Amino acid sequence: MRFWRRKKEDEALPEDEGGDSAPVAVAEPGAETFEDVSEDLAAYEPTAEEIAEVHEQTERAVERTKRGLFGRITGLFQRADFDDDLWDELEEILVASDTGLATTGAILGAVRARVKDEGVKQSARVREILREELIDILEAPHRDAPAWARPPVPKLLILLVVGVNGAGKTTTIAKMAHAFTRDGANVLLGAADTFRAAAVDQLKVWGERVGVRVIAHQPGADPGAVVFDTLSAAEGGRADIVIIDTAGRLHTKTNLMEELKKINRIVKRNHPDAPHETLLVLDATTGQNGLAQAKTFTEAVGVTGIVLAKLDGTAKGGIAFAIAHALGIPVRFIGTGEKMGDLAPFDARDFVDALLG
Repeated sequence: MRFWRRKKEDEALPEDEGGDSAPVAVAEPGAETFEDVSEDLAAYEPTAEEIAEVHEQTERAVERTKRGLFGRITGLFQRADFDDDLWDELEEILVASDTGLATTGAILGAVRARVKDEGVKQSARVREILREELIDILEAPHRDAPAWARPPVPKLLILLVVGVNGAGKTTTIAKMAHAFTRDGANVLLGAADTFRAAAVDQLKVWGERVGVRVIAHQPGADPGAVVFDTLSAAEGGRADIVIIDTAGRLHTKTNLMEELKKINRIVKRNHPDAPHETLLVLDATTGQNGLAQAKTFTEAVGVTGIVLAKLDGTAKGGIAFAIAHALGIPVRFIGTGEKMGDLAPFDARDFVDALLG
């Protein structure tokens, strides 16, 4: 996958309304078209440098979690044998890292069953079984690759991005636009967040910095009309990817959720197979509250992937396991820092190995 390939040094981003950062460098589109790139994705093998880069980003994103709660796990396995009295402590660590009671129970139930069946006593082997079960939890929802890496990529790839205010949603859109543009795509942004003051202006500024066009109406305009005009402009302008920003809807406000459903219907009216991905941006620092948000948004618009923003800013990265287990929704990207390139594809093995050390 070419998403993470960098061409220039990243520059720090100014803060947005949710504490995430905005792009300041202009990304120049590549010579290849996104269609050319997408046709090669099935056979594409990342280079050793790209694999190492994603690994480094993942390590950085989970550093606080690793140094905090998950760091205690290392101490549990320092003994030669894994005693029965250590199970309770392992459970406490997982729950405290926002893995959640139900998910923790499922993980430890599977680990204990395998330990019993195999007659395992050595701590090193128990640790390896735990690692395997954690990876399985995260990989289970990844039945399909994301739409941008699943040939044949649609002629016009439409991504709908949802989430509550302050999650870092608009910044995530800017980072995605930068990444796709860097890989040769013609990207168009739709400013359908007409609800929040200054949201339209923010997306316009970031669009200029990333080097992509933004379709926008006046604040307070009908979001559905913005979406319609964005799709029309994309079709007329030979865009490869459309990323639609939506209002930072509070998941408890029914009227706003209904508006989001309306946007979804407008997209489908013009493109029945779209949106090809509905990405929910969650602030990783919100923990289990993020799980409640994910449930509500999934019921409203069928979320197909999660972006865990600000993962580098929390010591409770266990929420990724709760999302995968409770909702069966794959994590597509993780926010790894404040630079434009600090958005990494999610890799379950990298994530678990980074946590366990």
